Amino acid sequence: MNFSRFGIIIWKEFKHIYRDPVSLRLVILMPLIFTLLFGYAITTDVEHIELAVYDGDKSYESRELIRKFAASNYFSFEQMVDDSDQLEALLDAGEIKAAIMIPDGYGKKLKRGEVPESLLIIDGTDPTIARTALQSGNLIANVYNMKTISGSAFQVSEMKTRVWYNPNLESTKFIIPGLIGLIMQNITVMLTAFALVREKEKGTIEQLIVTPLRPVELILGKLVPYILIGSIDFLIALFFGTWYFKVPIHGNIFLLLGLGFIFVISALAIGMLISAVTKNQLQSMQLAFITILPTVLLSGFMFPRDGMPLVIYWIGNLFPMTYFLEILRGIILKGVGMEYLWKDVLGIALIGVLLLSIAIKKFHKSLD
Repeated sequence: MNFSRFGIIIWKEFKHIYRDPVSLRLVILMPLIFTLLFGYAITTDVEHIELAVYDGDKSYESRELIRKFAASNYFSFEQMVDDSDQLEALLDAGEIKAAIMIPDGYGKKLKRGEVPESLLIIDGTDPTIARTALQSGNLIANVYNMKTISGSAFQVSEMKTRVWYNPNLESTKFIIPGLIGLIMQNITVMLTAFALVREKEKGTIEQLIVTPLRPVELILGKLVPYILIGSIDFLIALFFGTWYFKVPIHGNIFLLLGLGFIFVISALAIGMLISAVTKNQLQSMQLAFITILPTVLLSGFMFPRDGMPLVIYWIGNLFPMTYFLEILRGIILKGVGMEYLWKDVLGIALIGVLLLSIAIKKFHKSLD
């Protein structure tokens, strides 16, 4: 082996890396960014679970029970409601994760020595949050419900628990809807991340530049075939995921398909933007990786977003996947309709339009 020639090859490769400043910066910044993001995002500790209360009794005893939950670090008291229908609406919308119902006569029964009942309802779509709410709720209720007299414990009241949407807290019902969205995002981003870069590397982009094509026509024209492919992939993932793993769709299947189509376009816009701002396929692959990996952790696919610091939580709002997960779990597990999902749909649509606009503008600059 000739070490002189060997050394020349090493030096030559370092020069290639140095002459690709985008890739060099990405390689250096990736460990720092991922360590900071994932260090804060990866946590199974859940605190401040959103809680709403319907107090049909409005007695000292019922208020005391509410104070016990409000004083706990595990629950964050959000609001009082006027009836049980409002509680159901808040749970359907995902604005709260737990609810307490205290019936009329709760305080009077307690004073008469009877054992009154209250009800703790928990949103079971995320088993991690639900288990924490169930365990901590039972603990708080047991402390309140039991009285000790002369060294003997007596039950003076009872809190029943009920888990909605996923009564058995099956992790499959939580994972599969999210997995469908994650698969769709990864496929669509990777499909379009190389769409324009391939043209640049092959030199055919110059042929397109000299044509009367406008940047918007070129970007959208390249997008349409991938929209069709992405939509077909979504149907395959949805059918196989729900049929094979026996996760029934409780909501409107046609609404889910329509909103899935919007998500496909928004996810493709991410890939198209990556393709517009990069110069070669290596840069595209690196940038796609940087985009895809954080969504796995910051969108709520694996870890509850409620336990994340506020800054990390808001970074998660920048990904279409975050909103689509709410849509998937809302329709598949809860069976809710557009009246509860319109904010998530608006978020996906706005991000998609913004990313496409930036991609068109960036590509227009490259033409200049």
